[in-house]
Amino acid sequence: MAAIFCENCSFSYFQHGQASHHSEASGALLLIMLGKVMLNLFLLQVQKPNLRESYMGYFCKSLAFVDFVLLATMSFIACFQDFMLLGVRFTVYHICLLAQIAALAYGILFYPVSFVAGLDYYFTITQTSKHPNMCWRTLYTVAVAFTWISVLCYVLNLPGSSIGLEVSHSNSAYQCPFYTSSQSYWLTVGMLFIICLVLVFCWSEVVDMVKSMKLISIEREVVLFFPYMPECSLRDSAKHFLTRLLICFIGTWAPFVLLQMLILFLGAEIPACIEMNVPWLYFANSFIIGIAFWVRRHQIEMTEETWDVDPFVSWKFCFAPFNCQDEEKTQKPTTQSLIC
Repeated sequence: MAAIFCENCSFSYFQHGQASHHSEASGALLLIMLGKVMLNLFLLQVQKPNLRESYMGYFCKSLAFVDFVLLATMSFIACFQDFMLLGVRFTVYHICLLAQIAALAYGILFYPVSFVAGLDYYFTITQTSKHPNMCWRTLYTVAVAFTWISVLCYVLNLPGSSIGLEVSHSNSAYQCPFYTSSQSYWLTVGMLFIICLVLVFCWSEVVDMVKSMKLISIEREVVLFFPYMPECSLRDSAKHFLTRLLICFIGTWAPFVLLQMLILFLGAEIPACIEMNVPWLYFANSFIIGIAFWVRRHQIEMTEETWDVDPFVSWKFCFAPFNCQDEEKTQKPTTQSLIC
């Protein structure tokens, strides 16, 4: 058996010297997958409750499940090491093979998942109901299943060269290629470029809003309140709304944004089977939601249910009610002004 070659993927190696054993490489893979599974499950548990269902939410749950199944399968092979199942002989080399196939499949999921999630939010961001009907739930389930099946069929039947497990029996060195995805690289570059562009465009608004920040108490809860409001003009209101989206996004994801910048600056190659994870998807999900809010801003109803679509970012919160009102009212926070 051999993993399929991916033209848009580069690769790096986990390589062990002559004294290393194959079991050590398999153990390293298992530890990496165990850490990823635990991180996925942790973030799925700490997200905000009662979220509106979405395609991205369904896909994140499916990714956590696939990672768990992959970890369980690799652990089973590592435990028995050499056995026959349904007429197929499995050895420790199949652990690396599974990781290769997973990396190639994950590596081509970034574009389609982001595209479908963008379409989903574009058409549903204006809805106020947190509980979609059975048709939407069925559509999300079918879309997620179709995504996985399509990607796996594409990877397993991709025409071209194939790369097997590179094992040198002469010196007992064990090499397992791990592929990195160009899709993840260009998506990250695009998101960081847009964030920097918006930051430059809204810099004056950001500075004024941060200067006006106050700590207040609303309903026995300490919150950050931004009383700054722009002049009542269409252009200023649009720019102010964009500034709000930027502050909400950066306020939540600043460490992750800096991490992505550091990875790009260092040119680090992260295997796609590791990089395609729930934290990265939540980061991309918040970015897509912000774009959907901006594109559909004229159709969005200013209700709490409308904004509660993100597992971590509260897009509406931290600010005075977003409308043109007299100066006295803008200085009096209401229960609609919540924590970011």
